[in-house]
Amino acid sequence: MNEAPHYCELTEQHRALAHQHVGDIVRVAIGHGADEPALIIYDSECPLAPLLAQAYAAALPAAQVIEISTVDNEAVMAAFAAQPAGALIVLIQSTHFRLDAYRLRVQLFAQGLKVIEHVHLSRMIGDEAPRYIDALGYSHEDADYYRGTGAALQAKIGAAPSARLVSSSGHTLSFATPLEPAKLNVGDYRAMKNIGGQFPIGEVFTEAVDLEAVSGRADIYVFGDTTFHCNFPPQAITIVVEAGRITAVENSTPEFDAVLDKIRAVEGEIWIRELGLGLNRAFTRERTVSDIGTYERLCGIHLSLGAKHGSYNKPQFKRKDTRFHIDVFVDVAGGVWLGEENLYHDGVWLV
Repeated sequence: MNEAPHYCELTEQHRALAHQHVGDIVRVAIGHGADEPALIIYDSECPLAPLLAQAYAAALPAAQVIEISTVDNEAVMAAFAAQPAGALIVLIQSTHFRLDAYRLRVQLFAQGLKVIEHVHLSRMIGDEAPRYIDALGYSHEDADYYRGTGAALQAKIGAAPSARLVSSSGHTLSFATPLEPAKLNVGDYRAMKNIGGQFPIGEVFTEAVDLEAVSGRADIYVFGDTTFHCNFPPQAITIVVEAGRITAVENSTPEFDAVLDKIRAVEGEIWIRELGLGLNRAFTRERTVSDIGTYERLCGIHLSLGAKHGSYNKPQFKRKDTRFHIDVFVDVAGGVWLGEENLYHDGVWLV
Protein backbone atom coordinates (compact mmCIF):
# COMPACT_ATOMS: atom_id res chain seq x y z
CA MET A 1 0.00 0.00 0.00
CA ASN A 2 1.46 3.36 -1.05
CA GLU A 3 2.01 5.93 1.65
CA ALA A 4 0.41 9.35 1.32
CA PRO A 5 2.88 11.93 -0.05
CA HIS A 6 4.56 14.17 2.50
CA TYR A 7 4.19 17.89 1.82
CA CYS A 8 6.06 20.57 3.70
CA GLU A 9 4.12 23.27 5.52
CA LEU A 10 3.78 26.37 3.37
CA THR A 11 4.31 29.47 5.49
CA GLU A 12 3.20 33.07 5.14
CA GLN A 13 6.62 33.79 3.67
CA HIS A 14 5.99 31.21 0.96
CA ARG A 15 2.55 32.72 0.32
CA ALA A 16 3.98 36.21 0.02
CA LEU A 17 6.64 35.03 -2.43
CA ALA A 18 4.03 33.17 -4.50
CA HIS A 19 1.91 36.33 -4.67
CA GLN A 20 4.92 38.35 -5.80
CA HIS A 21 6.01 35.86 -8.48
CA VAL A 22 2.49 35.23 -9.78
CA GLY A 23 1.86 38.96 -10.03
CA ASP A 24 5.04 39.32 -12.07
CA ILE A 25 4.07 36.44 -14.36
CA VAL A 26 0.69 38.05 -15.08
CA ARG A 27 2.04 41.56 -15.61
CA VAL A 28 5.53 41.05 -17.06
CA ALA A 29 5.38 37.72 -18.90
CA ILE A 30 1.75 37.66 -20.04
CA GLY A 31 1.13 41.41 -20.14
CA HIS A 32 -2.38 41.02 -18.75
CA GLY A 33 -4.05 43.81 -16.82
CA ALA A 34 -5.49 43.21 -13.37
CA ASP A 35 -9.00 44.21 -14.47
CA GLU A 36 -9.02 42.33 -17.78
CA PRO A 37 -11.17 39.18 -18.12
CA ALA A 38 -9.70 36.05 -16.57
CA LEU A 39 -10.73 32.58 -15.44
CA ILE A 40 -8.89 30.55 -12.79
CA ILE A 41 -9.51 26.79 -12.59
CA TYR A 42 -7.82 24.91 -9.76
CA ASP A 43 -8.06 21.87 -7.50
CA SER A 44 -7.30 21.35 -3.82
CA GLU A 45 -5.56 17.98 -3.96
CA CYS A 46 -2.20 19.25 -2.67
CA PRO A 47 -1.26 22.36 -0.64
CA LEU A 48 0.53 24.11 -3.50
CA ALA A 49 -2.51 24.23 -5.81
CA PRO A 50 -4.86 26.38 -3.67
CA LEU A 51 -1.93 28.57 -2.61
CA LEU A 52 -1.24 29.39 -6.25
CA ALA A 53 -4.95 29.88 -6.92
CA GLN A 54 -5.10 32.45 -4.13
CA ALA A 55 -2.07 34.22 -5.58
CA TYR A 56 -3.64 34.41 -9.04
CA ALA A 57 -6.95 35.58 -7.59
CA ALA A 58 -5.09 38.42 -5.85
CA ALA A 59 -3.30 39.36 -9.07
CA LEU A 60 -6.53 39.12 -11.10
CA PRO A 61 -9.30 40.57 -8.91
CA ALA A 62 -11.81 40.55 -11.80
CA ALA A 63 -11.29 36.83 -12.47
CA GLN A 64 -13.90 34.11 -12.20
CA VAL A 65 -12.53 31.39 -9.89
CA ILE A 66 -13.66 27.75 -10.00
CA GLU A 67 -12.51 24.91 -7.75
CA ILE A 68 -12.87 22.05 -10.18
CA SER A 69 -14.35 19.49 -7.76
CA THR A 70 -17.40 21.74 -7.27
CA VAL A 71 -18.57 21.54 -10.91
CA ASP A 72 -18.79 18.99 -13.73
CA ASN A 73 -16.71 18.99 -16.88
CA GLU A 74 -19.50 20.53 -18.93
CA ALA A 75 -19.58 23.57 -16.63
CA VAL A 76 -15.82 24.05 -16.99
CA MET A 77 -15.95 23.78 -20.78
CA ALA A 78 -18.85 26.23 -20.84
CA ALA A 79 -16.82 28.67 -18.73
CA PHE A 80 -13.99 28.44 -21.27
CA ALA A 81 -16.39 29.02 -24.16
CA ALA A 82 -17.83 32.09 -22.45
CA GLN A 83 -14.48 33.91 -22.30
CA PRO A 84 -13.87 36.71 -24.79
CA ALA A 85 -10.80 36.67 -27.01
CA GLY A 86 -7.80 38.01 -25.09
CA ALA A 87 -9.00 36.70 -21.72
CA LEU A 88 -6.51 34.83 -19.53
CA ILE A 89 -7.11 31.22 -18.49
CA VAL A 90 -5.12 29.92 -15.50
CA LEU A 91 -5.06 26.12 -15.01
CA ILE A 92 -3.67 24.96 -11.66
CA GLN A 93 -3.52 21.18 -11.47
CA SER A 94 -2.26 18.79 -8.81
CA THR A 95 -2.14 16.09 -11.50
CA HIS A 96 -3.67 16.98 -14.85
CA PHE A 97 -7.32 17.88 -15.40
CA ARG A 98 -9.29 15.14 -17.12
CA LEU A 99 -11.55 17.30 -19.24
CA ASP A 100 -13.26 16.45 -22.51
CA ALA A 101 -10.85 18.47 -24.62
CA TYR A 102 -7.76 16.82 -26.09
CA ARG A 103 -4.71 19.08 -25.78
CA LEU A 104 -6.71 21.69 -23.92
CA ARG A 105 -4.10 24.43 -24.14
CA VAL A 106 -4.08 24.18 -27.95
CA GLN A 107 -7.87 24.47 -28.00
CA LEU A 108 -7.79 27.53 -25.74
CA PHE A 109 -5.15 29.18 -27.90
CA ALA A 110 -7.35 28.55 -30.94
CA GLN A 111 -10.10 30.45 -29.13
CA GLY A 112 -7.78 33.46 -28.87
CA LEU A 113 -7.20 33.07 -25.14
CA LYS A 114 -4.02 33.53 -23.11
CA VAL A 115 -3.08 30.50 -21.03
CA ILE A 116 -0.99 29.90 -17.90
CA GLU A 117 -0.71 26.25 -16.94
CA HIS A 118 0.69 24.61 -13.79
CA VAL A 119 0.64 20.80 -13.86
CA HIS A 120 1.61 17.86 -11.63
CA LEU A 121 1.88 19.98 -8.49
CA SER A 122 1.24 16.91 -6.32
CA ARG A 123 4.71 15.71 -7.28
CA MET A 124 6.27 18.62 -5.32
CA ILE A 125 6.82 16.55 -2.18
CA GLY A 126 8.93 17.23 0.90
CA ASP A 127 10.74 20.54 0.53
CA GLU A 128 10.03 20.83 -3.20
CA ALA A 129 7.04 23.20 -3.13
CA PRO A 130 9.17 26.18 -1.99
CA ARG A 131 11.65 25.39 -4.77
CA TYR A 132 8.80 25.38 -7.26
CA ILE A 133 7.64 28.76 -5.97
CA ASP A 134 11.19 30.12 -6.31
CA ALA A 135 11.29 28.89 -9.92
CA LEU A 136 8.26 31.03 -10.82
CA GLY A 137 10.20 34.28 -10.40
CA TYR A 138 9.67 36.64 -13.35
CA SER A 139 10.49 40.16 -12.24
CA HIS A 140 11.74 42.68 -14.79
CA GLU A 141 15.28 41.60 -13.85
CA ASP A 142 14.36 37.94 -14.39
CA ALA A 143 12.75 38.82 -17.73
CA ASP A 144 15.95 40.53 -18.86
CA TYR A 145 17.96 37.45 -17.86
CA TYR A 146 15.67 34.90 -19.55
CA ARG A 147 15.12 36.89 -22.72
CA GLY A 148 18.71 38.07 -23.06
CA THR A 149 20.32 34.72 -22.29
CA GLY A 150 17.79 32.87 -24.42
CA ALA A 151 18.34 35.09 -27.45
CA ALA A 152 22.13 34.92 -27.07
CA LEU A 153 22.10 31.11 -26.89
CA GLN A 154 19.72 30.95 -29.83
CA ALA A 155 22.13 33.03 -31.92
CA LYS A 156 25.14 30.93 -30.84
CA ILE A 157 23.30 27.73 -31.73
CA GLY A 158 22.36 29.13 -35.13
CA ALA A 159 25.99 29.94 -35.95
CA ALA A 160 27.65 26.81 -34.54
CA PRO A 161 29.05 24.25 -37.02
CA SER A 162 29.04 21.57 -34.32
CA ALA A 163 28.63 20.96 -30.57
CA ARG A 164 30.16 18.92 -27.76
CA LEU A 165 29.01 18.01 -24.26
CA VAL A 166 31.91 17.23 -21.94
CA SER A 167 31.40 15.58 -18.55
CA SER A 168 33.53 15.74 -15.41
CA SER A 169 34.83 12.25 -16.28
CA GLY A 170 36.02 13.48 -19.66
CA HIS A 171 33.34 11.62 -21.60
CA THR A 172 32.27 13.61 -24.65
CA LEU A 173 29.11 13.50 -26.71
CA SER A 174 29.82 15.06 -30.09
CA PHE A 175 27.35 16.64 -32.50
CA ALA A 176 29.37 16.66 -35.75
CA THR A 177 26.66 18.64 -37.47
CA PRO A 178 25.00 22.04 -37.25
CA LEU A 179 21.99 22.29 -34.94
CA GLU A 180 18.40 23.04 -35.84
CA PRO A 181 17.18 26.64 -35.36
CA ALA A 182 16.64 26.91 -31.61
CA LYS A 183 13.25 27.55 -30.06
CA LEU A 184 12.73 29.58 -26.88
CA ASN A 185 10.60 29.13 -23.79
CA VAL A 186 11.62 32.30 -21.94
CA GLY A 187 8.33 34.04 -21.16
CA ASP A 188 8.54 36.43 -24.10
CA TYR A 189 5.29 36.30 -26.08
CA ARG A 190 5.44 39.76 -27.66
CA ALA A 191 5.97 38.49 -31.19
CA MET A 192 3.96 35.28 -30.81
CA LYS A 193 0.42 34.47 -31.85
CA ASN A 194 -0.21 32.33 -28.74
CA ILE A 195 0.42 33.97 -25.38
CA GLY A 196 1.32 31.75 -22.44
CA GLY A 197 2.36 28.19 -21.71
CA GLN A 198 3.40 25.89 -18.89
CA PHE A 199 5.19 27.45 -15.92
CA PRO A 200 7.84 27.59 -14.55
CA ILE A 201 9.67 28.58 -17.72
CA GLY A 202 13.29 28.75 -18.88
CA GLU A 203 14.57 26.69 -21.79
CA VAL A 204 16.24 26.90 -25.20
CA PHE A 205 15.98 23.73 -27.25
CA THR A 206 17.22 22.36 -30.53
CA GLU A 207 18.48 19.07 -31.97
CA ALA A 208 21.07 17.87 -34.47
CA VAL A 209 20.32 18.65 -38.12
CA ASP A 210 21.78 15.22 -38.91
CA LEU A 211 20.75 12.95 -36.06
CA GLU A 212 23.21 10.27 -37.18
CA ALA A 213 26.12 12.68 -36.66
CA VAL A 214 25.75 12.36 -32.86
CA SER A 215 28.22 9.98 -31.20
CA GLY A 216 30.31 9.44 -28.08
CA ARG A 217 29.54 9.05 -24.41
CA ALA A 218 27.40 11.06 -21.98
CA ASP A 219 27.04 10.69 -18.21
CA ILE A 220 23.43 10.84 -16.97
CA TYR A 221 22.81 11.88 -13.36
CA VAL A 222 19.00 12.17 -13.48
CA PHE A 223 16.46 10.61 -15.81
CA GLY A 224 12.71 10.50 -16.21
CA ASP A 225 11.44 7.09 -15.11
CA THR A 226 8.38 5.22 -16.35
CA THR A 227 6.13 7.26 -14.00
CA PHE A 228 7.51 10.62 -15.26
CA HIS A 229 9.29 11.26 -11.98
CA CYS A 230 12.93 12.19 -11.63
CA ASN A 231 15.11 9.20 -10.82
CA PHE A 232 18.49 9.87 -9.20
CA PRO A 233 20.83 6.90 -9.72
CA PRO A 234 23.52 6.31 -7.07
CA GLN A 235 26.24 6.94 -9.66
CA ALA A 236 26.20 8.44 -13.13
CA ILE A 237 24.93 6.19 -15.91
CA THR A 238 27.01 6.35 -19.07
CA ILE A 239 25.28 6.01 -22.42
CA VAL A 240 27.27 5.05 -25.49
CA VAL A 241 25.94 6.67 -28.65
CA GLU A 242 26.72 5.68 -32.24
CA ALA A 243 25.03 7.22 -35.30
CA GLY A 244 22.54 8.99 -33.07
CA ARG A 245 21.38 5.88 -31.22
CA ILE A 246 22.22 4.36 -27.84
CA THR A 247 24.19 1.18 -28.44
CA ALA A 248 25.40 0.40 -24.91
CA VAL A 249 24.96 1.51 -21.31
CA GLU A 250 27.43 1.41 -18.44
CA ASN A 251 26.58 1.54 -14.70
CA SER A 252 22.89 1.19 -15.46
CA THR A 253 20.10 0.57 -12.94
CA PRO A 254 16.95 -1.57 -13.20
CA GLU A 255 14.86 1.61 -13.41
CA PHE A 256 16.89 2.98 -16.33
CA ASP A 257 16.84 -0.41 -18.05
CA ALA A 258 13.05 -0.37 -17.75
CA VAL A 259 12.92 2.97 -19.58
CA LEU A 260 15.16 1.71 -22.38
CA ASP A 261 13.24 -1.56 -22.67
CA LYS A 262 9.97 0.34 -23.00
CA ILE A 263 11.33 2.47 -25.83
CA ARG A 264 12.88 -0.49 -27.65
CA ALA A 265 9.68 -2.50 -27.41
CA VAL A 266 7.79 0.11 -29.44
CA GLU A 267 10.37 2.00 -31.50
CA GLY A 268 13.00 -0.72 -31.99
CA GLU A 269 16.00 1.48 -31.21
CA ILE A 270 16.75 4.44 -28.97
CA TRP A 271 17.44 7.73 -30.70
CA ILE A 272 18.92 10.87 -29.18
CA ARG A 273 16.84 13.86 -30.26
CA GLU A 274 16.32 17.00 -28.18
CA LEU A 275 19.27 19.03 -26.96
CA GLY A 276 17.76 21.19 -24.24
CA LEU A 277 19.52 24.09 -22.52
CA GLY A 278 17.76 24.95 -19.26
CA LEU A 279 17.88 28.48 -17.86
CA ASN A 280 16.01 28.42 -14.55
CA ARG A 281 18.38 29.32 -11.73
CA ALA A 282 16.06 28.09 -8.98
CA PHE A 283 16.96 24.47 -9.75
CA THR A 284 20.39 22.86 -9.41
CA ARG A 285 21.75 19.35 -9.01
CA GLU A 286 21.06 19.79 -5.27
CA ARG A 287 17.82 21.83 -5.40
CA THR A 288 15.61 19.36 -7.22
CA VAL A 289 11.94 18.54 -7.73
CA SER A 290 10.37 15.18 -8.50
CA ASP A 291 8.46 16.18 -11.63
CA ILE A 292 10.62 15.65 -14.70
CA GLY A 293 8.76 18.25 -16.78
CA THR A 294 9.48 20.91 -14.16
CA TYR A 295 13.06 19.94 -13.39
CA GLU A 296 14.04 20.11 -17.08
CA ARG A 297 14.16 23.90 -16.69
CA LEU A 298 17.30 23.81 -14.49
CA CYS A 299 20.46 25.58 -15.68
CA GLY A 300 22.13 22.73 -17.51
CA ILE A 301 21.65 20.26 -20.32
CA HIS A 302 19.05 17.61 -20.95
CA LEU A 303 18.64 15.25 -23.86
CA SER A 304 15.59 13.31 -24.96
CA LEU A 305 15.60 9.57 -25.58
CA GLY A 306 13.18 8.21 -28.13
CA ALA A 307 12.08 9.20 -31.62
CA LYS A 308 9.44 11.76 -30.62
CA HIS A 309 10.21 15.47 -30.94
CA GLY A 310 7.26 17.32 -32.40
CA SER A 311 9.10 20.59 -32.93
CA TYR A 312 11.33 19.23 -35.70
CA ASN A 313 10.45 16.96 -38.59
CA LYS A 314 13.00 14.43 -39.74
CA PRO A 315 12.64 12.27 -42.87
CA GLN A 316 13.38 8.99 -41.09
CA PHE A 317 10.38 9.36 -38.79
CA LYS A 318 6.65 9.32 -39.38
CA ARG A 319 5.07 11.30 -36.56
CA LYS A 320 2.39 8.67 -35.95
CA ASP A 321 5.13 6.09 -35.23
CA THR A 322 7.07 8.17 -32.69
CA ARG A 323 5.97 7.55 -29.12
CA PHE A 324 8.71 8.37 -26.63
CA HIS A 325 10.42 11.55 -25.47
CA ILE A 326 12.18 10.80 -22.19
CA ASP A 327 14.29 13.55 -20.64
CA VAL A 328 17.71 12.70 -19.23
CA PHE A 329 20.10 15.16 -17.59
CA VAL A 330 23.75 15.15 -18.55
CA ASP A 331 26.83 16.03 -16.51
CA VAL A 332 28.44 18.88 -18.46
CA ALA A 333 31.00 19.99 -15.87
CA GLY A 334 33.58 19.96 -18.68
CA GLY A 335 31.60 22.41 -20.75
CA VAL A 336 28.94 22.89 -23.39
CA TRP A 337 30.89 23.65 -26.52
CA LEU A 338 29.35 25.25 -29.59
CA GLY A 339 32.09 25.12 -32.18
CA GLU A 340 35.26 26.04 -30.26
CA GLU A 341 33.51 28.18 -27.64
CA ASN A 342 32.51 26.89 -24.20
CA LEU A 343 29.28 28.54 -23.07
CA TYR A 344 28.78 26.84 -19.69
CA HIS A 345 30.73 26.75 -16.44
CA ASP A 346 29.73 25.81 -12.89
CA GLY A 347 25.99 25.96 -13.53
CA VAL A 348 26.07 29.32 -15.33
CA TRP A 349 25.63 30.23 -19.01
CA LEU A 350 28.55 32.33 -20.29
CA VAL A 351 26.75 34.60 -22.76
